[in-house]
Amino acid sequence: MLERFRPLVKTILEPIAKRMNINPNIITIISPFIALISAIFFATENLLIGGLFILFNGFFDLMDGSIARYYNKTSKFGAFFDSTMDRFSDAIIIIGLIWGGYTSWFIGVLAIHSAMTVSYIRASSESKGIDCNVGIAERATRLIILILGAFIAVILNNNDYMAGAIILMVILSYITVIQRIYHVWKLTRNEINKK
Repeated sequence: MLERFRPLVKTILEPIAKRMNINPNIITIISPFIALISAIFFATENLLIGGLFILFNGFFDLMDGSIARYYNKTSKFGAFFDSTMDRFSDAIIIIGLIWGGYTSWFIGVLAIHSAMTVSYIRASSESKGIDCNVGIAERATRLIILILGAFIAVILNNNDYMAGAIILMVILSYITVIQRIYHVWKLTRNEINKK
């Protein structure tokens, strides 16, 4: 969904990446710790700072890839490691929101499950040589929903907006799961018909 903004993001991040000639895996490993700080603020009912740290987490997630591409340090391990740390970060943030009482444990579990499933389908399809970068709720979209939910809840002084943002994220994530399954089916249905 946010793919159309990739050139703009590249234009913004490239000058920063130019000044950071370090191993991109170092940036990757920092990301879950930033997510943990966000979760701690959510758990202690500080939506504003929690939301800001999700924003920082997303920034670091973009920076490792930008640095890797700019200095030609991309690798299969780097992509694998980045994806793995993203899953840790996603789960940590949702656990913080559950702990802070912004959602029930059931919706929280669905939020973690749906986010993991979206990513798993892409990884599974790409391991079989099928590009699956489709769907309305990729990771960036999910993080934006949580950030907006936190900020709106703070501005309007109503935590129901944060709870609503989490439910919206779950719904859009499962729609993305369906979109990705359909996408892979569409690309492979001729194989099925041949058998």
